[in-house]
Amino acid sequence: MLKAKVEKYILDFKLPAGTSRGVLTEKWCWIVSVWEEQSPQIKGIGEASIIKTLSHEWSDNYEKILHETAANINEVQLSELIQYPSIRFAFEMALKDLQNGGHQVYYPSAFTDGAEGIKINGLIWMGEKQFMFEQIKQKLELGFDCVKLKIGAIDFEEELDLLKYIRSQFSADEIELRVDANGAFEPTNALEKLQRLSAFHLHSIEQPIKQHQWDKMAELCDKSPLDIALDEELIGLYGAQRKLMLEQIKPHYIILKPSLVGGFDSSDDWINLAEQFGINWWITSALESNIGLNAIAQYTATKNNPMPQGLGTGQLFTNNISSSLKLKGDVLFHH
Repeated sequence: MLKAKVEKYILDFKLPAGTSRGVLTEKWCWIVSVWEEQSPQIKGIGEASIIKTLSHEWSDNYEKILHETAANINEVQLSELIQYPSIRFAFEMALKDLQNGGHQVYYPSAFTDGAEGIKINGLIWMGEKQFMFEQIKQKLELGFDCVKLKIGAIDFEEELDLLKYIRSQFSADEIELRVDANGAFEPTNALEKLQRLSAFHLHSIEQPIKQHQWDKMAELCDKSPLDIALDEELIGLYGAQRKLMLEQIKPHYIILKPSLVGGFDSSDDWINLAEQFGINWWITSALESNIGLNAIAQYTATKNNPMPQGLGTGQLFTNNISSSLKLKGDVLFHH
């Protein structure tokens, strides 16, 4: 007989984190524990992690659903949590940990043995131009050669000036630039903006316009001189909808956030579909605590994707939970 409990934890950002839809100062998560009634000392740990202002699944019932799932852990089917991908992710993660002995080793591999690492990109938060450039300099000093910039919060001309200045200092051979618009562009001017952005030899742009505009996104993917990666577009799609979306839009990349698409099995489904259509992909964390980040990193390591992955480093928060993840240059290791 299984038992489960849920505990809320609030993460505080070291610095306000700017996105195209506001500034974040804290992040809520819930730590899920699952154990066998006869062996309470062996626990599987998971994390339900959302950004309230950005998550489509957030409502006043969210915590109630979490606690109801824990109370009914022996009867619940994870597939029933289709509307709550982060909750499904949390319990899938906790059950996998319990199955493996409760050591927070979710996917044993050369990564969890400390023998191999995962190359990651550096994340540059939105802000004033000088603030963003200082972040880039810090990442380069640490050894990163791929950075991702959040755009869409400041004036577009200023963002172009920043990219122009970066490229005057660092060529495309020296640093790979990815940008993430988080749906900030309007369909009426998105193509023009993509054409202007392409002058700076960017690797790709994530989600240039808001999701659920498949016709317009398909047209952008067809006409854009800059490769487009879908991120938010994946959230909330299940079953046949996933294949329909990929067939219609034909993106250059998809980006998988396991806690937002419904867990690891659900991510596997996306990867299999993408590869059927010849679409490349990478995996990204979504501001989870070190508990969720650890599991996502372990899962990512089993995929052997040589591209820089979008994994966090757990260093954004003042009160993060202790971690077995360590960064050496731009490579994430498990100790």
